[in-house]
Amino acid sequence: MLSDPFKSHFLFLILSLSLCVSQTLALNSVPEPDASALTYLWPLPSEFTSGNRTLSVDPDLSLAVGGIGGNSAIVRAAFDRYRAIIFKHTSGISIFSRFTGRSSVYDICKLKIIVNSNNEELQLGVDESYTLFVSKNDEKSIIGEATIEANTVYGALRGLETFSQLCSFDYGTKSVQVYKAPWYIRDKPRFAFRGLLLDTSRHYFPIDVIKQIIESMSYAKLNVFHWHIIDEESFPLEVPAYPKLWKGSYTKWERYTVEDAYEIVNFAKVRGINVMAEIDIPGHAESWGTGYPDLWPSTSCREPLDVTKNFTFDVISGILTDMRKIFPFELFHLGGDEVNTDCWSSTPHVKQWLQDRNMTAKDAYKYFVLKAQEIAISKNWTPVNWEETFNTFAENLNPRTVVHNWLGAGVCPKAVAKGFKCIFSNQGFWYLDHLDVPWNEVYTAEPLEGINDTSKQELVLGGEVCMWGETADTSDVQQTIWPRAAAAAERMWSRRDAISTGNITLTALPRLQYFRCLLNRRGVQAAPVTNKYARRPPIGAGSCYEQ
Repeated sequence: MLSDPFKSHFLFLILSLSLCVSQTLALNSVPEPDASALTYLWPLPSEFTSGNRTLSVDPDLSLAVGGIGGNSAIVRAAFDRYRAIIFKHTSGISIFSRFTGRSSVYDICKLKIIVNSNNEELQLGVDESYTLFVSKNDEKSIIGEATIEANTVYGALRGLETFSQLCSFDYGTKSVQVYKAPWYIRDKPRFAFRGLLLDTSRHYFPIDVIKQIIESMSYAKLNVFHWHIIDEESFPLEVPAYPKLWKGSYTKWERYTVEDAYEIVNFAKVRGINVMAEIDIPGHAESWGTGYPDLWPSTSCREPLDVTKNFTFDVISGILTDMRKIFPFELFHLGGDEVNTDCWSSTPHVKQWLQDRNMTAKDAYKYFVLKAQEIAISKNWTPVNWEETFNTFAENLNPRTVVHNWLGAGVCPKAVAKGFKCIFSNQGFWYLDHLDVPWNEVYTAEPLEGINDTSKQELVLGGEVCMWGETADTSDVQQTIWPRAAAAAERMWSRRDAISTGNITLTALPRLQYFRCLLNRRGVQAAPVTNKYARRPPIGAGSCYEQ
């Protein structure tokens, strides 16, 4: 909530500006807009009004802070980052102004950021709401210029991103301008969990590339980096408790140290992004046995991991103990998908173990998943599991389990009906390695589809787009992620009614094309929007905005 004095200022301004505000822009009220009627912000804010004035922004834009959290190092660092983005083409007085001795007078010389809390803990559901007001510095406004108010530093970060998108460089005047001012924006996310999965096992991604991906996530207001670190092909992460595990890396150069992991987590945090780590067990774990062959049931049965040995669960506990020191996010992903137990039944000692306990291989799968959950919960984590665990033994899962949908539609409705929380990642729409899925199908996929009970809707944490790595590495990962991930990002941030009505070819496509070009200007290798096959380059000459 806004502080009372500040709230009264805003109410006064809204009333006083009602005559000059020419239009209230909401996409659902304009079924067939022309380009000038669209609001080129991505994702679309919850509530906003704009006017018809153009304001200039001082290249020496200064920061003023307020509230008990305004002086945060996170806020100041973010201001510096965004200032570099906004003024990429200009700094200080133009060279021609120096020759003529002319100086400019700017409408916006200061950005004020008010943060009402000094709590910088970043967890699921942290308050990311903000209010942004941008007006002319005419000495008549109570607030004046540009002001962001938020309850947390993370709301302030979202407000800074929106402010940066309002700022455009004008090549004619060689100045940064804000069009359609004054702006009043009151914004908050629709879902608490808005994720992107990156698979670093199928191909290794250098630390700088991971940082670039995290940075680009912040531009679309995504807030969870799901780090699928390990899989059957490689084990690139250092685990001090079991130092031979990363012998399962492809090479000794394709690894992540503990310090690397810390660096990624901290880099993400100051951008308002949680890191949810995953170890996918008991399947997808063949690489573990390169360093510790006893984890394999046999040399001919290398996964699932050996369910019969205490050593298997000692290693899992050791990994989770070490990872708990690195990853503060409350959710931890334990995988559990695509577990083929056939070789358990044909490996003599495993077969005997099953018989002694009157268990089937399916029972052993359940036993393994539940024991891993117990270990994670003992380390104060909430376990996330792929949907196969729910589909196979929902009645046995720990009630705290978050069910991660991927196989298709209908899983989240079933999960929330049983009281579980759910994350939506329907592979038909939100698997980015499915290159034949066009932007509009990504955009219209709905996490709450089939869930009409409001109390059950609240159990859907949000959703996640998944960048599986079999056919993506440093050479093509960004253009595979973007711009389609941005289509899902708006679905997860913006009001459902605002983005689900009208013709999206008219209401969303021009804005997504604009956002793709914005990503390109910021150095993100986002592919053309309307590719029939994602990440293809342009087929000929043309504008970025029409590809």
